[in-house]
Amino acid sequence: MHLKYESYVREALVDGKKDYHQVTEDICAPIENKPTKLWRLGFLISLSLLGFGVFSIAWEVWLGTGVWNLNRTIGWGWDITNFVWWVGIGHAGTLISAILLLFRQGWRTGVNRAAEAMTIFAVMCAGQFPIWHMGRVWDAFFVLPYGNSRGPLWPNFVSPLLWDVFAISTYFTVSLLFWYAGLIPDFATIRDRAKTKFRKNAYGIASFGWAGSAKHWQRHEYLSLVLAGLSTPLVLSVHTIVSFDFATSVIPGWHTTIFPPYFVAGAVFSGFAMVQTLLIITRKVLNLQDYITIGHLEAMNKVILVTGSIVGVAYITELFIAYYSGVLWEQEAFRLRVMGPYWWAYWAMMTCNVVSPQLFWFKTLRRNIWFTFFMSIIVNIGMWFERFVIIMSLHRDYLPSSWSYYTPSWPEIGFYLGSFGLFFTCYFLFAKYFPVIAIAEIKFILKTSGDKYKEEMTPIDEQSEESFIEEQAHHH
Repeated sequence: MHLKYESYVREALVDGKKDYHQVTEDICAPIENKPTKLWRLGFLISLSLLGFGVFSIAWEVWLGTGVWNLNRTIGWGWDITNFVWWVGIGHAGTLISAILLLFRQGWRTGVNRAAEAMTIFAVMCAGQFPIWHMGRVWDAFFVLPYGNSRGPLWPNFVSPLLWDVFAISTYFTVSLLFWYAGLIPDFATIRDRAKTKFRKNAYGIASFGWAGSAKHWQRHEYLSLVLAGLSTPLVLSVHTIVSFDFATSVIPGWHTTIFPPYFVAGAVFSGFAMVQTLLIITRKVLNLQDYITIGHLEAMNKVILVTGSIVGVAYITELFIAYYSGVLWEQEAFRLRVMGPYWWAYWAMMTCNVVSPQLFWFKTLRRNIWFTFFMSIIVNIGMWFERFVIIMSLHRDYLPSSWSYYTPSWPEIGFYLGSFGLFFTCYFLFAKYFPVIAIAEIKFILKTSGDKYKEEMTPIDEQSEESFIEEQAHHH
């Protein structure tokens, strides 16, 4: 007799009677089979959105940022709203991969690969917005922080906008390495199963000659842990620095020390919601319901509930501090958010981000796929409104003569839709040519968390446990 090291009460993370061979067959099937009609349709829609986005950007570059409805008070508009939103979405991937890996959470295995890919694609989308916001993009090299080869012209090293460049490029690089390192053993599996010479060579190059030896696995484990350790502080730093774009100013409603923690919580909140949206579609389209289980979705809904509550506390704290400060300008800034011309955006934000996630206290709703899918979209709409409200709070400054109301122009909307096109085009290609679930990691937890093996785990009653302990003591 022996004691099992995982509780038999815990839900299985792999449903169905799976063995190692069946895991490989199921996860490799979407790559080895022809794309489905649903995949083709989704890919076509994504490409058309991307094309419209490219046209909108070309229009803006040719005619200048005057085609965007920016004005004297609102100089950032939809552009930076969408930048902060996309950066936030890029947070969940690294959190799921790095922090849950360091804490040895088994449930991350079904969702980590798609979440990491989502991180990379979201950061790619986010990076577009500040670049095209420059207007004269051909002069972009002037903002790069390289040596003093241009005489007296230097980028401003104390500006959070420059810190953004460092933080986001570092985050993108580490996330890409982390994602690719995890893919190497799975590329080798597809290489060994390949039927055509081209496919064998392509996946052979991608797998760097992986042979699956003990030494390879050992180095792979070391690399994963080192990259997880590097990317964990990056999760906190990237959105903290994005929040400094606002918090280091002296504008009422912006210069507040609560921005960094609540931006980070909001980023995890929106990121997990986007992972839910993608995984619910992916598990259905690619028939991976046995690997992305209801248990996975429920665990992520718990994170959404916690982070949504943190964001709610931050909103209420902001209102209280403005009231408690006694500063007229600060109070007016928040009064206008709540009851000004953009009241509808503020209350949409509060409803979507604070009120709606509280429904996840009910287990039946946490485990309902349709409700989870609906909520994941609601949360991301709410988080978009949060960024919109922060930037639109500038619409009234100290001079009534410059008060204005902002509505986006079609090139701004087109640019935003184009970023969705880029994101989903990349995600569809990833889902077709890369294993969406980490084959090696699923096999690693199969014996402890697979449905087939869970059934063999029976509870040990007190009598047998005592006799086992006595037996061990006698043995020693």
